Amino acid sequence: MLPVPKPVEASALEADAAGREMFELIEALYPICRSITGDGVRQTLRLLAERFPLMIHEVPTGTQVLDWTVPKEWNIRDAYVKDSRGNRVVDFRKSNLHVVSYSVPIRRRVPIEELREHLHTLPEHPDWIPYRTSYYTENWGFCLNYTQYLALREKEYDVLIDSSLAEGRLTYGELLLAGETTDEVLISCHVCHPSLCNDNLSGIAVAALLAEHLGRTRRRYSYRFLFVPGTIGALTWLSAHEAELHKIKHGLVLANLGDRGPFTYKKSRRGNAEVDRAMAHVLRHCGEDYHVAEFSPYGYDERQYCSPGFDLPVGCFMRTPEQTRPEYHTSADDLTFIRPERLAASLENCKSLVAIFEQNAAYLNTHPKGEPQLGRRGIYRKLGGPDLETGNLALLWMLSFSDGRSSVLDIAERSGLPFRTVQTAATTLLEHGLLTQLAES
Repeated sequence: MLPVPKPVEASALEADAAGREMFELIEALYPICRSITGDGVRQTLRLLAERFPLMIHEVPTGTQVLDWTVPKEWNIRDAYVKDSRGNRVVDFRKSNLHVVSYSVPIRRRVPIEELREHLHTLPEHPDWIPYRTSYYTENWGFCLNYTQYLALREKEYDVLIDSSLAEGRLTYGELLLAGETTDEVLISCHVCHPSLCNDNLSGIAVAALLAEHLGRTRRRYSYRFLFVPGTIGALTWLSAHEAELHKIKHGLVLANLGDRGPFTYKKSRRGNAEVDRAMAHVLRHCGEDYHVAEFSPYGYDERQYCSPGFDLPVGCFMRTPEQTRPEYHTSADDLTFIRPERLAASLENCKSLVAIFEQNAAYLNTHPKGEPQLGRRGIYRKLGGPDLETGNLALLWMLSFSDGRSSVLDIAERSGLPFRTVQTAATTLLEHGLLTQLAES
């Protein structure tokens, strides 16, 4: 007789389905040519707005946002480099990475010496196309693999970049899921990269499914999701919402969440914010390798949210950090570089983080003089002995440190037990009248 297969837990099946759903969302977004402004961003946000009630905001060119100014809007229709026989030796239609983002329009025959000044390659990876931008300096250029570059041997080439750089708008998306309080958790990702899957379609996909998950649950906190162009989008939002930033109690920037590398969490500028402690705790118990890095002013939009004038408690959650992998900002960051199961594990850690925010509280032991008798209450089910099972041990930790000064997260960190185990113990003790929750929690 064949052995009966062990049933897969529902949570594992759900995670698997979520991984596939995120991968499919990335597949749909992958062909779109995005930049810090333009129709690619709008198309991306419209696709997300089909999933949840995303508010799409438009901010005019020239708007002052802190020390920056909203730039002109860039759009592109076509681009190529043609040889004398009319062959497109570099073709935007084959990869939107072939054009330097924000290239000004050009249509003329260019000598090879001049053309080479506007070409970008990666000789160390001759089959990859690099990703380059020229957001705030008017210029033009093409990116191509090194093999293509070596094949350019004619004296002149016809060059076309059919783009526009004109007065327009910067576009970003915002979703607010109201909770029982107006205290907020900020979740941010950038939407300005073209066909790059890990950076940052993975962040968009994880944020989207986390938003859908939270939309189905009861929430103590309000959750604000931002889908913004990198740097200028975050600055634009901060500039417009400065009077409301005191509501943000926790925050997370999402990026690079689909690759095969270990998890990385970069702390907020504060270094000891609850989000820093909570994410370190989640990763400690996630079952995968991980690294917790100190804050640095280089990276993604956490550096804007954490700038000293705001100093928001916002960390950055990634797998492999951006500059530590060769595929970063190249055509190798494609659909083969990410995996559904890696996306799913990233999402699960985000859900675990949110659970800590929602459930963390401080309690007071109602029988603090000596250990209350748990056996007669039916909640200490193991025979006495030194080998206490984890659940029983969590009960004792909760009773010992529920003095009004320690939260569940504090106790989980001190005991080395998972937050979920300690929180379950707190709920059990609360139901039996052995704990009372402090009002300020």
